[in-house]
Amino acid sequence: MVTSANHFAGVTLLITHYNRSSSLERLLKSFQNLGCVFDDIVVSDDASKPEHFKAVEAMKEKYGFTLVSTPQNKGLGNNINKGQAAVKSPYTLYVQEDFVPKPAFVTHFKDALAFMELDNELDIVRFYAYFAYPYLKPHAKGYSLMVFKPWIWYTDHLKFYYYSDHPHLRRSTFLDKFGKYAEGIKSDRTEFLMCLSVLKKKGKGLFFNEFTTLFDQKNSSDEPSTIQRSSWRESTNPAFMALRWFYLKFRLLKNTVELITFK
Repeated sequence: MVTSANHFAGVTLLITHYNRSSSLERLLKSFQNLGCVFDDIVVSDDASKPEHFKAVEAMKEKYGFTLVSTPQNKGLGNNINKGQAAVKSPYTLYVQEDFVPKPAFVTHFKDALAFMELDNELDIVRFYAYFAYPYLKPHAKGYSLMVFKPWIWYTDHLKFYYYSDHPHLRRSTFLDKFGKYAEGIKSDRTEFLMCLSVLKKKGKGLFFNEFTTLFDQKNSSDEPSTIQRSSWRESTNPAFMALRWFYLKFRLLKNTVELITFK
């Protein structure tokens, strides 16, 4: 356990929250237990139910964060946009409320911050994913440079997910360069449109190779994930596997066309 504070100067911790106040407190307490100190913490709430919002308000003094709220639920895109607008520091560590940092985070976050300070062209450093980014070039200290392969014969459709809503460090000018998050649509689509923007505008990002060792994503039965995903894509049924193969080829072509025409 880290016993002394790790003050990350120039960094604001931005957390988006919706109806999972216990998860939020678990996240804040985990950073506190690791001795992590940020220049500021911004919690952006998307019109949570009264009982959750009241709990969040009660945490403000204990954890010393800035609360940004809205009277009406407007979706993830708006929640990130208004949260980012409240950030005043040069760098933003973005984490959704259902994640928990592990002890290894401290050391590797220091490395990520150092990379950002050394390379002005670096836009984002990613810490967590469900799958590795498919095309990587070794960088340093366990990180790799994500390399987008635009040609269609590079057939892994995950290449389009250069950006992710999962925990990452970015410059606080990120939205100035890549545009605000799309609002009023499903969160998966909001995320993908940001992926296209980052690719179209030649974003540069690093990916931590051991991407399951810095954060855990935890959803309890009391506070489950608000995002529901199709189970047929993970099925081992031969018919579903064949369907998935054709779906991924279609998706590769569709995403390629969408990237070319994206404005």
